[in-house]
Amino acid sequence: MTSTVPALDTRTAEGSALQAVLLDMDGTLVDTEGFWWDVEVEVFASLGHTLDDSWRHVVVGGPMTRSAGFLIEATGADIGLAELSVLLNEGFERRIGRDLPLMPGAARLLAELTAHDIPTALVSASHRRIIDRVLKSLGPHHFALTVAGDEVPRTKPHPDPYLAAASGLGADPVRCAVVEDTATGVAAAESAGCHVVAVPSVAPITPAARRTVVGSLEEVDLPFLRGLVTHVS
Repeated sequence: MTSTVPALDTRTAEGSALQAVLLDMDGTLVDTEGFWWDVEVEVFASLGHTLDDSWRHVVVGGPMTRSAGFLIEATGADIGLAELSVLLNEGFERRIGRDLPLMPGAARLLAELTAHDIPTALVSASHRRIIDRVLKSLGPHHFALTVAGDEVPRTKPHPDPYLAAASGLGADPVRCAVVEDTATGVAAAESAGCHVVAVPSVAPITPAARRTVVGSLEEVDLPFLRGLVTHVS
């Protein structure tokens, strides 16, 4: 977990109980969910295996240990989890080195949160080496804190990453708004007690209590996020 500032003053606009905004990375801020699948396909092809496209929904949004473990079991590939993780991370780094498109509305939302001094954290299941590469495109100055999947005891869908982010910002999880794109990430945020905005990237996500589903980050701004946390429940 990397923090650029100490715990912040979490007072917000009158009428809103919002203390912090916690953002997922892959598929939420950067259009990379497809990149991971492409790399997985390429790596397994080099091992002599073809991935079934239906497996994409199984591996999306989760930690590498889960997705890589599933693919090893599903294909019967003769490779260990540690070795496969290295190949996948290296392949992904090469891929984002060529192109790293931001999701529509991401740059505008980050700039707005920064301009209003909203405590903001990047919370990803990706490893630290990947987050640090992506931060160069997103702008590290937008985040007071970043939490990587290999820095917490349990990553998504467990609540640990979001609990760590809220704690690091000095915020109460129930007064945090989380933006996620997968069911795995949504489950993690909701287990932590946060309000969730879901922007589905690969698989549909249904609305629920404390969960708002939108079609794009273009629909999300600071007043929208403040409106989600109008009282402490």
